[in-house]
Amino acid sequence: MPIAEETPACMYGSPETMYQRKPLADEMMRKSIQVAAAMFVSQGRILACQRGYGKWQGWWEFPGGKIENGEQPIDALRREIAEEMDATITQAVFVETIQYDYPEFHMTMHLFACRMLNNQYTLKEHTDARWLNQHQLDSVNWLPADIELMSRLVISDAEKLLN
Repeated sequence: MPIAEETPACMYGSPETMYQRKPLADEMMRKSIQVAAAMFVSQGRILACQRGYGKWQGWWEFPGGKIENGEQPIDALRREIAEEMDATITQAVFVETIQYDYPEFHMTMHLFACRMLNNQYTLKEHTDARWLNQHQLDSVNWLPADIELMSRLVISDAEKLLN
């Protein structure tokens, strides 16, 4: 009987693909969330908010929250700011989308430069808030997803988007 010139297929796949790394179950099942965040800008400063709950309690972030199914990012942002800060967004301009992998989930954050009605708010979810100028951006402990943005954020550029 002649010897076959081709490598026979086997139940584990072809020899070329047999030893390729397969995604781990937790990577395939990783939760993915979409959030909308507000970079409130006023008089050369941005508003940073300190988380008051969860694993990242005490860390600083742009306020906002999860986008519900079927909801547009700007609508989610307006809803979340009303719920978490009892505030009204008067102007919003899309800045960028940031992708970040936390250990437990993948986050897609849609960031908007915003103005708030009379800069009035009441913190409901956060424990503190600070208006920071360009030189104060590194004075708080930002969430990991926001750190990359801090390195290239120019507040005056964000403010120009809103004028």
